[in-house]
Amino acid sequence: METRFRSRFFILIVLVCLIFCGFTFVGAQNRRPKNVQVAVRAKWSGTPLLLEAGELLSKESKNLFWEFIENWLHVAKTGGDSHSAKDCLKKILKHGSSLISEPLAALFEFSLTLRSASPRLVLYRQLAEESLSSFPLSDDSYSNIVNGIDTSETIDKKSDPLLVGVNPKSPGGKCCWVDTGGALFFDVAELQSWLQRPDGLGDSFQQPELYDFDHIHFDSNIMSPVAILYGALGTDCFRELHVALVQAAKEGKVKYVVRPALPSGCEAEVGLCGAVGTKDSLNLGGYGVELALKNMEYKAMDDSAIKKGVTLEDPRTEDLSQEVRGFIFSKILERKPELTSEIMAFRDYLLSSTISDTLDVWELKDLGHQTAQRIVQASDPLQSMQEINQNFPSVVSSLSRMKLNDSVKDEIIANQRMIPPGKLIDLVHQELSLADQFSKLKIPHSTTRKLLSTVNPPESDTFRVDFRSAHVHYLNNLEEDAMYRRWRNNINDILMPVFPGQLRYIRKNLFHAVYVLDPATVCGLQSVDMITSFYENSFPMRFGVILYSTQFIKKIEMRGGDLHSSALEHASEIEDDKSSLIIRLFLYIKENQGTQTAFQFLSNVNRLRMESAESTDEVLEMHHIEGAFVETVLPKAKSPPQEILLKLEKEQKFKELSQESSLFVFKLGVAKLQCSLLMNGLVFDSSEEALINAMNDELPRIQEQVYYGQINSRTDILDKFLSENGVSRYNPQIIVDGKVKPRFVSLASSVLGGESVLNEINYLHSPETVDEVKPVTHLLAVDVTSRKGIKLLREGIRYLIGRSKGARVGALFSASLDTDLPSLLFMKTFEITAASYSHKKKVLEFLDQLCSFYEHNYVRRSPTAAESTQAFIDKVYELAEANEMPSKAYKSSLPEASVPKLREHLNKMIQYLYRQFGIASGVNAVITNGRVTSLDAGIFLSHDLHLLESVEFKHRTKHIAEIIEEVNWQGIDPDMLTSKYVSDIIMFVSSSMATRDRSAESARFEVLNAQYSAVVLNNENSSIHIDAVVDPLSPSGQKLSSLLRVLAKYVHPSMRLVLNPLSSLVDLPLKNYYRYVVPTMDDFSSTDYTVNGPKAFFANMPLSKTLTMNLDVPEPWLVEPVVAVHDLDNILLENLGDTRTLQAVFELEALVLTGHCAEKDHEPPRGLQLILGTKNTPHLVDTIVMANLGYWQMKVSPGVWYLQLAPGRSSELYLFRDGDDESQEKSLSKRITINDLRGKVVHLEVVKKKGKEHEKLLLSADDDNHSKEKRRGHNGWNSNLFKWASGFIGGSEQSKKSDDSLVEHGKGGRRGKTINIFSIASGHLYERFLKIMILSVLKNTRRPVKFWFIKNYLSPHFKDVIPNMAQEYGFEYELITYKWPTWLHKQKEKQRIIWAYKILFLDVIFPLSLEKVIFVDADQIVRADMGELYDMDIKGRPLAYTPFCDNNKDMDGYRFWRQGFWKEHLRGKPYHISALYVVDLVKFRETAAGDNLRVFYETLSKDPNSLANLDQDLPNYAQHTVPIFSLPQEWLWCESWCGNATKSRAKTIDLCNNPMTKEPKLQGARRIVSEWTDLDFEARKFTAKISGDELENPDPVPSSETSSNGSSPEDLESKAEL
Repeated sequence: METRFRSRFFILIVLVCLIFCGFTFVGAQNRRPKNVQVAVRAKWSGTPLLLEAGELLSKESKNLFWEFIENWLHVAKTGGDSHSAKDCLKKILKHGSSLISEPLAALFEFSLTLRSASPRLVLYRQLAEESLSSFPLSDDSYSNIVNGIDTSETIDKKSDPLLVGVNPKSPGGKCCWVDTGGALFFDVAELQSWLQRPDGLGDSFQQPELYDFDHIHFDSNIMSPVAILYGALGTDCFRELHVALVQAAKEGKVKYVVRPALPSGCEAEVGLCGAVGTKDSLNLGGYGVELALKNMEYKAMDDSAIKKGVTLEDPRTEDLSQEVRGFIFSKILERKPELTSEIMAFRDYLLSSTISDTLDVWELKDLGHQTAQRIVQASDPLQSMQEINQNFPSVVSSLSRMKLNDSVKDEIIANQRMIPPGKLIDLVHQELSLADQFSKLKIPHSTTRKLLSTVNPPESDTFRVDFRSAHVHYLNNLEEDAMYRRWRNNINDILMPVFPGQLRYIRKNLFHAVYVLDPATVCGLQSVDMITSFYENSFPMRFGVILYSTQFIKKIEMRGGDLHSSALEHASEIEDDKSSLIIRLFLYIKENQGTQTAFQFLSNVNRLRMESAESTDEVLEMHHIEGAFVETVLPKAKSPPQEILLKLEKEQKFKELSQESSLFVFKLGVAKLQCSLLMNGLVFDSSEEALINAMNDELPRIQEQVYYGQINSRTDILDKFLSENGVSRYNPQIIVDGKVKPRFVSLASSVLGGESVLNEINYLHSPETVDEVKPVTHLLAVDVTSRKGIKLLREGIRYLIGRSKGARVGALFSASLDTDLPSLLFMKTFEITAASYSHKKKVLEFLDQLCSFYEHNYVRRSPTAAESTQAFIDKVYELAEANEMPSKAYKSSLPEASVPKLREHLNKMIQYLYRQFGIASGVNAVITNGRVTSLDAGIFLSHDLHLLESVEFKHRTKHIAEIIEEVNWQGIDPDMLTSKYVSDIIMFVSSSMATRDRSAESARFEVLNAQYSAVVLNNENSSIHIDAVVDPLSPSGQKLSSLLRVLAKYVHPSMRLVLNPLSSLVDLPLKNYYRYVVPTMDDFSSTDYTVNGPKAFFANMPLSKTLTMNLDVPEPWLVEPVVAVHDLDNILLENLGDTRTLQAVFELEALVLTGHCAEKDHEPPRGLQLILGTKNTPHLVDTIVMANLGYWQMKVSPGVWYLQLAPGRSSELYLFRDGDDESQEKSLSKRITINDLRGKVVHLEVVKKKGKEHEKLLLSADDDNHSKEKRRGHNGWNSNLFKWASGFIGGSEQSKKSDDSLVEHGKGGRRGKTINIFSIASGHLYERFLKIMILSVLKNTRRPVKFWFIKNYLSPHFKDVIPNMAQEYGFEYELITYKWPTWLHKQKEKQRIIWAYKILFLDVIFPLSLEKVIFVDADQIVRADMGELYDMDIKGRPLAYTPFCDNNKDMDGYRFWRQGFWKEHLRGKPYHISALYVVDLVKFRETAAGDNLRVFYETLSKDPNSLANLDQDLPNYAQHTVPIFSLPQEWLWCESWCGNATKSRAKTIDLCNNPMTKEPKLQGARRIVSEWTDLDFEARKFTAKISGDELENPDPVPSSETSSNGSSPEDLESKAEL
């Protein structure tokens, strides 16, 4: 039965085909399906795949890089079994994958095909180039190289100063060299003779700089001189030099580093597989391409015929396995091959009619639910989701006809939640690496999954210093003082809305502003005055002070911060200083006359100091203090104040109290901040601004807790906050702010990498806790020859004596290798004690006494005066006996200790500390569960270890320890399962987990229902589980479906995909086709050694629809089209003729380096100028800092860059500030490494130089009468003396002598000051208009003209023509660009993005030397001399526009600004047209107009009904803040609004769209502007000449566009300049 049915079915198909073919075969021939193919290539030349593999492996583990090299050195160099690029790829993968576990090997394959390590090799090229250029060769072969750059490569590439990683040419035919800083060695013999030299190698020269990405050989000695091998694995010279250097490293002669580089010209030396990837341009993956259906209401399409351009090879055959309207044609053709042509014609017919023009609203309503149902029911749900959302316009009609199951709909509505996709592949790679480490630690699969799904508690910035003590002196109490009696005491009032800046007066101590200050300093006394002033003005805040003496604290610090040797006994020796005296007097007055009077005393001290005539520098003198005391106590004193003063000097009570107060501040750790404010325990600066900011920061936290009922009228807020988040000590190195992240190192990777050091450590514990599991491990890196090191060790011991239940302490000793025997024996004694006696009751006391003895007799004394070795050994025995510890172990080990062995052990430890943690010899540090805290500055106390323990336990360890302690260990000897083993595992796991880059946000997916509307893929063996909530019909769903398929293919995770489409649709959710580009093995040729790279391929696209192409690239990429014959803005495939595939190639022009610049306790430094360059060329690009978030951006390429403040005002006032501490160095430049395609976000902090604190960065004309002269002169900070690297972020493609001076220019001898005109165009039609606009400007303007074009959207053809046009017609031009900032609300449609570029970035897109620019729309014709407009006085306004004219009464119904919202908002001001405007850039930047416009835009653009005409509505809306000068009406005439009466006076004519007639652009141009046809003819004739084409249609007739049918809903362009 089934066979009969099937044969009938085929007869039916054949009949349909034959009938159909009889009628429409000819038509179908003309409507063959067409394809679109897009590629993005890197700007740099290809890099060797083999070297990329090494780089990828080194990211997994540094040692893998070296193992891979050794592996490959044994591979035969000849092709052998590798006859193609694909064979070579498999061979490289085989050698690389053998070193790593299976899941990681799959991602290694993906990363290698994605070519993600190529940028790092480009960076090595830059370093190789710098290495060669630092030793110029006399060899002739090098002389034809310009700056070491191969000129042959530069010919076909435009020279790009930003591409710092151009491949160097092989020097003198050599392919490898060794750089030692003092010389370059090109062969082994030279190198060997250098290595044999007995004198310290290379001491006389500066060592080459090393970076954290460098490959340092694991046998290298860190103290030895550096030798860097530049070369490529696979060459003979690399093998020879590598073998010699490995041997030298093992002998301790060199620190051996490899920087992989294959100089051009060496490709033949490296073997066939070694050169794969170098010959072809590098095609990138990891981006999306969309073809959006374009609205053609105004028919804005060029009617010029497409010239036959370069047709790249037609890339792919049709994919016949894709379903077309229910038919799978590959299967039909298998069964009926004899009907191939008819069946294919039938398929073509179906394809050409797949696009659904419209669906009724009721058909749209459940489309999301129908899509979810189709996906869930598919055999391969991920593929189904990808095919639906990436080809949505073609499948929508079949989806809408599908019967919907109500259960699906109900479940989706119940689940309506959404989370955004992140950097998925990176995250998975990170998780897989961790899972791999955990499995090697024998942690079961189920536990690994649990660990990976845990999320760190959010790192709260609310660590509060617990300052509660008797040393706080409060000035007021809002709850009890009479002066606040009339205030309301209802805490819920805090939730009431108030006007911005208005205070809430509530009788409750909500804000405790406690100032920690030294009362003898200017800042301390000024803070007291500020507090008093706020108090007197009834500010709703509780004020208090904690007083301390800086001198007293300095003395304690000089004693090494020793609080344990009863500092108070020594305190009596500390002579009295002014601060201590003021504190004692303050305490006396407070006790006898009350707090108010005591504060009055401090104010009097300050007043007398300021009034004092003799001290010009306002230093506090003793008589000021005594005078203030007498003045304060006199009115109420029972005995003369002088007597009281004398009595107080002898009084011990107040002296002790004042010292206790200072000690308290020392223990709190806030003394080093000089003056600080504790706002409910949060640490701030002591300025008035900081106080207000602190209050505003704290307010929402209190409001939230009041709202949720966690705080009520009876709550003591201070107690609550400090109990929950209080820490007993503040240390900025431990409690870091959001800008600086602590440094973490994975301890697991070192143990798994074969390092045994950590396994050999024996730990110390608090008494009686030896057998308990310790979640926190402190490793102390101690230099035993320094006092600081021994101090750290003693603090560690005291920390354990002081009872720490959750932590253990281990010591990693270092010292210089020539250290004396007692130091070696001290380390040995410590290790024996920790190994054998850690359980003894008095072990900690023994070690403390031993440290004390060793420090006094060996560390503090010179080696000659130090005690003998025997004396040390005797003391060990003595102390052991005294502390009830058997001395047997010491007696058997210490006297016979072998010095070489001890030194060898020490050397091993030094190497480990440097390699694993980057801790150099002589540096003391604490490593807490992998967190490295370097102790180069300040005092570190046992309190700091408590702080570290609580911070790390709370934020990174607690949840991990809970999971590990529940593990049911399998396959481990029960005797091994000690508390030490479990503590070690917790330490390894928490340190590894801390290194992962993951946000603290988590979603509770388990609450979602997943029965009907979810895709569940189970894989019990996978460590990775992916939960995702996706709207399949959304732009992020389009991207995510591809990523999830890649993961499913390479990683095989278990996955639960909850589909979450919109429930009631009223419009098509997706109006585009989309492809996400990921690489495959097929990108590598199987016939030769070429690598084609991934491409986006759109098969069978609709022929009669106009499509527009957009690229969806990662944020940091700046791409531009370089090969595109057709108009990518208006793709109409039926015009393709015989070509089956439209080709487009884009180029990654640059990466964007972005950042935020801050100035502590100030607004971001708006207008600060930054420059970026390399070591040799410090200024390649520049930018200015915006006020919005202190944002800045610059263009970069892979390489090592240096960021500096620009010469002039910026560097005169500011320095970069590194780190948190005031004492931290302030630097002039910052090094930035770009070694991947992810770009970078750099957080800068700047600080004003001493003495410049009150100077302004931007001097406005009002501040400086001479600013005009300065600007034009030679000393102005933004004068033309500063030729900013003209490209700025945008960089110029062709920047020609952009000078404002009076020079002769081009043809016709244009003279005078250059007029700058800027414009933007997209698509061939607007580029055609742009050329006409240029000609019209040049024919009417006598002065030199420079055009600025935003290059983001210009076609390759226009960019080829414009240089020739500039030369022919004598103008200058520059191409500029700016990447849309991530924080600014992004437009989705291309047209609206273009409008935004007209107005949003005017302050930052042009070089800073440019003072004025005129925007002219591309479709405008200029009839006047633009010099007249350029010189017009616009009355100090930043912008000048022409108002809309109102004399064409037919259009009154369309003048929306005359009614409703606009009429009210404009308040009588005119509404201006945005087709022509003048920007005074100096005024624009001075008044922060750009920042204001962006703020308005951000607010308005989120409302879809706002900013319908973005470029026009925004400046008109903002004109109350950013004032506009109205230009005379004749400067812009357009027929739609102005009528013909005023046309004769028009100075420019704009081809505005007419919303009434909707006349096509070209037709209107020919009809309205008499000279348009001639200008068009001239422009086309010139273009044809340059392109070598014949000019067709020399005298163009009106376009046939007038008769083309079909008009769609309202087009965006209709709204442009209405």
